[in-house]
Parts: sequence; structure tokens; C-alpha cells
Amino acid sequence: MAEEKTLDDLFLDTLKDIYYAEKQIVKNLPKMAKAATAPELKAGFEQHAEETQGHIDRLEQVFELIGKPARGKTCDAILGILEEGKSIMEDFKGTVALDAGLVSAAQAVEHYEIARYGTLKTWATQLGLTEAAALLDATLKEEVATDKKLTQVATAVANRKAA
Repeated sequence: MAEEKTLDDLFLDTLKDIYYAEKQIVKNLPKMAKAATAPELKAGFEQHAEETQGHIDRLEQVFELIGKPARGKTCDAILGILEEGKSIMEDFKGTVALDAGLVSAAQAVEHYEIARYGTLKTWATQLGLTEAAALLDATLKEEVATDKKLTQVATAVANRKAA
């Protein structure tokens, strides 16, 4: 008979998922910054790489709060999203549509992260992990802000160039 799984187990499993995802994202952001042609987009990717390291640090604090080692679990979803971004960089290199494609790829990443952090924050609250919920909420707010900045860049720069 299968072992009964709890919300605690699901929380830990999802925490490992986003930890792995953030580690992959922090490796990919410099590549996206290098590929971007609009200075605002390049700067945004560089800034978000720094923020992402902070997200990793916060996740490590959450692991510590629940008494578990900070370990990732392969996240096929983020690998697929990042692979799409790599394809855009290759397929649209040197074209006016590159920056618009990079924004699109970055927003797919942000939306994944927003979904994960929102869920984790809710579960942390339900599990009585108040400090963990606050850490997750801080990251969630940064991810939402990054998504809004990407929309502004898309509207102001990338999409205008691609039209």
C-alpha cells in the first residue's frame, strides 16, 4: 500500500521544484542579457539575475526553517520553458523580433514562478509556517514586479522594434 502523503510532503516537493528552477534560471539570465539588444532589457535581465540569487537565498532559509536540506528536484517544466528561450535566441538572433521573443520567454518563466510562489505561500500559511510564508511572499512580490517591468519593456521597446 502506498504511503500516505501530506500537505507537508507536497510543500517540500514543490519547494525542491522551485529551488531547482531558480538555480537553472540564474544560470540562464546572463545568456539572455547577452542576447538582448535593447539596453533596458539587458539591464533588466542583469538586475533580475541578482534578484534571483536572493530568491535562492530565501528558499534556503525556508528549507532551514522546516529542518530540511536545500536540495532541488528536476523541474521538467522550467527546463522546457528555458529551452524555448534558447530556441528563440538561436532562431531570432540578429532580427528585430529578438527582444520581443526574449521578453515573451522571460514572462513565461515569471508566470511559472508566480504560480509556484503563490501556491507555496498559501500552503506555508495553512501549515502555520508564518516566517516561511513571509519569505515566499517577498519573492512572489518581486516576481510580480519583474513581470510588470517586462510588460513595460515589451510595450516601450521590444514590440515596437518588432512591428
